[in-house]
Amino acid sequence: MATQPIYGVIAEFETPEQVLHAAGYRSIDAYTPIPVEGLAEAIGFEWTSLPMVVFTGGFLGGCSGFFMCWYANVISFPLNVGGKPLNSWPAWIPITYELTILGAALAAVFGMLIMNGFPRPYHPVFNVPRFALASTDRFFLCIKAKDKKFDLTQTKAFLEELKPHGVFEVEA
Repeated sequence: MATQPIYGVIAEFETPEQVLHAAGYRSIDAYTPIPVEGLAEAIGFEWTSLPMVVFTGGFLGGCSGFFMCWYANVISFPLNVGGKPLNSWPAWIPITYELTILGAALAAVFGMLIMNGFPRPYHPVFNVPRFALASTDRFFLCIKAKDKKFDLTQTKAFLEELKPHGVFEVEA
């Protein structure tokens, strides 16, 4: 009989202070019912490329809005109204601005969803029976098996040293 692959090891804590002591591991997820001050630094959040995605979406939206107005007024249907130039860009500022905001907003929403891996209806930590308490009053720390320092017995021993309520294997 084949054994299930391991996703990681998860520990259940009663206080937020206990979650902050998992130094040395880099591939960590924390699940808490409330925001915990300093947790992002403790688990090593990395820089994200989402601001560049949003900037690119806004830039492309603005360029497409300007190009759309330019093409309609200069190439597709040029009208000489009152001797004004065909390329009268000040009139296009509202459309360019609105499409810049639209492009940035859509890039932010879809970029965040893609980078976070949403929607994800199933996650391996849902297999741990006590994980349901993560949304009420318990704090969980999961060290993933893909971490360079991960060794099942050593990681379990490390988490046991932190005096958790329980340590559980998470099957993938």
